[in-house]
Order: sequence, then structure tokens, then C-alpha cells
Amino acid sequence: MASTVYHIDLRATFQESLPEKLARLMHTAGLGEILKERALTAVKIHFGEKGNTAFINPVFVRKMVETIKEAGARPFLTDTNTLYAGTRSDTPSHLTTAFQNGFSYSVVDAPVVIADGLRGRSDEEVALGAKHVQKAYIGSDIFHADAMVVLSHFKGHKLTGFGGALKNLGMGCASRRGKLAQHSTVSPKVKRKKCTGCGICASHCPVEAIVISEVDGKKKAMVNPEICIGCGDCIIVCSTGAVQVQWNQSVPTFLETMVEYASAALKGKRGKTLFISFITDVSPLCDCVGHSDAPIVPDIGILASTDPVAIDQACVDLVNAQPANPGSCLKENTGPGEDKIKGLHPHVDWPAQLAHAEELGMGSRTYELVKLESKGLKLKLEG
Repeated sequence: MASTVYHIDLRATFQESLPEKLARLMHTAGLGEILKERALTAVKIHFGEKGNTAFINPVFVRKMVETIKEAGARPFLTDTNTLYAGTRSDTPSHLTTAFQNGFSYSVVDAPVVIADGLRGRSDEEVALGAKHVQKAYIGSDIFHADAMVVLSHFKGHKLTGFGGALKNLGMGCASRRGKLAQHSTVSPKVKRKKCTGCGICASHCPVEAIVISEVDGKKKAMVNPEICIGCGDCIIVCSTGAVQVQWNQSVPTFLETMVEYASAALKGKRGKTLFISFITDVSPLCDCVGHSDAPIVPDIGILASTDPVAIDQACVDLVNAQPANPGSCLKENTGPGEDKIKGLHPHVDWPAQLAHAEELGMGSRTYELVKLESKGLKLKLEG
């Protein structure tokens, strides 16, 4: 059965500004049926790494927050801390980056809550029993929210081909140990040449899986894989970058594992989640990187749906239908109708994630695209 995906372009008129048009899109897509009075609503978003500029404009986010409040719900902006050491790897750094990128209360009119706590350890275990994931670890404050509005910036991604609603759910809602479990099946390793034996990683390990031993007369950290619980805290606190993720997960398995985590993030929220995806500034890499390269295609607009599979499929189809922007990094599959995602990241079988999500009953790749026209667009402007 086909799902409905609603689409607005970026046209605006005297009768309706673009933020007002966005609010109409949300209502048309079913916001009122999703949100209940006083529902604590997680507005899942990516705040962008420091130096990145392609993330969703906070001005649009403020309008969406206002629209959620008008429906009687209580929104808060949220994301989880990163697995890698960057500008969003702990809550103080994450909040600072979010505020510097424009997501302060004075701008968006909502509090910002980092869902997995100070160091990414605050999570809830979700029993799944799926192909790859038996238990998933989801950020506590996302897990306990009554409803979700998932705001995704559609772009390229070196591991998933593209980043959209499914990645925003699967990777974005997982705590640090959930992220590590998606990327690796083994404990972090210590690169001895970088290790100074300072002991900070050992002091932060919650299960004492790290010991400091002498190796060739020098103190070095060692991780006991039999004890390690995969929380990933040692990766973040290491000041020399000696403790590293063992990126041993194959891309096909990673894609399916990420989708299963997306399913876990939606547990208890089926029928209580709206997905909104911005196909603007379609950068070749994720908003996690500290820069934004030139968009690969022209801006297309904003989509909304209650189906995460359908909205991701629609985003890919709309991007692929466009000609590539001259001067972007995209040099292959540049014509209308050619696979832009494959042109960016040829090693990634990106449709696999959508197929697996469909198998899990998360939604349908078959969709009907309904475009909402701007109010007053046909009126002649005088002057």
C-alpha cells in the first residue's frame, strides 16, 4: 500500500511566507492526529558540527516548535552525543555547539535536551530480537518522550550513501554504546604509539575493563574485551586519540543494523511520529563533518510524512531526478534521472537500508507524492 508524502517547494508569496507554508505542510501531513494535549514531544534534529553550515535553519525550527505548541504539545529539541571525539561528544560541548549554530532558546523558543546525558551513558535498553540487534540502546529522554517530530536534513553520507529519516532515527537516537554496537562488534583498541599511560581512560571506565601496564618499560593502557561493555567513554576522554573504534562492521550489515536501531527508536511511538525532511543544501557528506561542501543539486523543498521509509525514498528520487550543480564535487551520474547517491559513494548499496526497513514493517517504499502549492502564487505582482 502506498504511503503519502507531502511536498512543498521554496516559493513564497505576500499571502504566505515560507515558514507559514511549512506550518501548513505539518498540519496537512497529520500533526494534529499525532500529538496529544501536553505530550512531551522530542523534536529530533542534528545541530551540526562546528564549522558546518548545511544543517536546518533555526528560523524554520522556531516555526515548527510554534506549530507543535499550538497543537497543545510540549516540544524540546534533542539529539544524542557522538561516538567520535568532536564538538558534540559530551553534553556541555554539544549544547555549546548547538547554541553557537543558532539553536538557543531565544531563537527556537524551546529547550535543548541532550537525550543520553552528560557523557552519553544515559540510555534505555529496548528488546528487539531482530536479525542483527537483540537489544538496542536508545537515549533515555527520547525513549521516554510521548511523541516525536523528526527533522532531517537530506544529504550524502560516506557509510549510508545518504542521511535521511532512517539514519536520524537509527544513529541519531542511539546512545554512545548503541552507536558503537552499530559500527563495531569488538571492543575499542589502544594505539600504543599514541598512548601516554596517563590513566584517564581507566579512571572513567565504569566496569574497570582498562588497566595500565608496562610495555617495553613504558606505561600503556590495555582494554580487556571480556569485561568491556562497549560504552565508548574511553574513546572520548582520551586526550591523545589513542583509544579508537575498531570499524570492523561491513557496510551491508551496518546498514541493516542501523535500520533495526531506527525501529527500536520508534518503539512505543508508532502513530505518534511525524517526519519532516529538508532537501536543501544537499551536501555530499553528513552534517557531522566540520565543513559543508557545495550542494550537489539545486534546492528541492521540504517533505513531510508519517512514513520514514517513504519519505527517504521520495528524497532520493527527487534528488536523482535533478541535474547536478555545476562545480560541485559530483562528477559521475550527473544527469537527470541518474543515481546521485551512487555517484557520491559508489561502494554503498544505499537501497539495502530501505529494503530492510520495509521488511521490518516500518513503512513502504511505494508512495504518492502530493505537492502543496503556495497561496496566491498566481496573482500578478504590480509595481
